[in-house]
Amino acid sequence: MTAQRPPVPPFTEETARAKVQAAKDAWNTKDPEKVSLAYTEDSEWRNRDVFLRGREEIVAFLTAKWRKELDYRLRKELWAYTGNRIAVRFEYEFHDADGQWFRAYGNENWEFDENGLMRKRFASINDLPITADQRRIAVDPTGTR
Repeated sequence: MTAQRPPVPPFTEETARAKVQAAKDAWNTKDPEKVSLAYTEDSEWRNRDVFLRGREEIVAFLTAKWRKELDYRLRKELWAYTGNRIAVRFEYEFHDADGQWFRAYGNENWEFDENGLMRKRFASINDLPITADQRRIAVDPTGTR
């Protein structure tokens, strides 16, 4: 039996916003195992030009991502929702091992199963080099921003 991951579809504005907040909070932990639990066992991803299937590939991808994207901080906001789908816009900031900061912008389209697990995630992302003084996403020690 698959565990439920509330809120479950069909989404209302309130439950869609809660789902987006939960995703943002999980991703900001930078814990690939924890993040992967929000996805179905056979979840499909497109992240830029990378195509993934399943939690094992998601964990490997996120592990590598957060080894390279240091001091990663993410914002997500609800763009649209209907039935079992949610669209978000996001931005995140990180620096590489050489100290170069980046801001990544993008959109994601999500599709959920009846248990509230994400079965499809399609992300379009663009990176912009920035200087440290151009950062907009402050590191919050509580992990809530």
